[in-house]
Amino acid sequence: MLSDLLHYVFPECCRACGNALFKGEEVLCTFCLYHIPKTNYHKYAGNPVERKFWGKVPIQHASAYLLFNKGQRVQHLIHQLKYKGATEIGTILGNLFGNELKHSKFFQGIDAVIPVPLHISRLRKRGYNQSEFPATEIAKCLNCVMDKNLIFRSVKTDTQTKKHRYERWQNVEAIFRLNESKRFDYHHVLLVDDVVTTGSTLASCASVLINEAKVKVSIAALAVA
Repeated sequence: MLSDLLHYVFPECCRACGNALFKGEEVLCTFCLYHIPKTNYHKYAGNPVERKFWGKVPIQHASAYLLFNKGQRVQHLIHQLKYKGATEIGTILGNLFGNELKHSKFFQGIDAVIPVPLHISRLRKRGYNQSEFPATEIAKCLNCVMDKNLIFRSVKTDTQTKKHRYERWQNVEAIFRLNESKRFDYHHVLLVDDVVTTGSTLASCASVLINEAKVKVSIAALAVA
């Protein structure tokens, strides 16, 4: 009774639309879970996310769970995950996406899931890497490890948000490095990020894994702009 009273006085709200959650709902209301724009790109080769990397880096497959449109619910979710400490959003979306990926023929045989790393200074300021939360859930669904130490970000870059396409590529060129002290036995890794826009950051990260770690790389992002 106390729990029900507290819920009535201080209702938990849906992170997407702001409406009060009903009993049994967590993070997202049923309406938003049903209506958030899913891409289903994990079902198709040559999808728009994969095409972002053609001619840039030889990835195996790529997908994104949701469509990111300015001013819409997905942008609101990603903003809260990235800047407001709402890491539960990364957890629930990662779980939903992971359960889709495990049934996709394009994402079989993954040995490890690797979140795109933040520079140590930005990690200290923010307190967390938003990509680790979906990466953890996706790894559970794919029954493999989540490895956040295989690569690291050696150069602090400016935010990509207001940069044009070419500036984005220049901003992230050669900013990742392989952790040479890390022992691993991976053949195919899944690189995970929150949003893919031009794909410049993910391509830079994937290039290190392919050329230095000598592993095959696929890519998964929570959303694609």
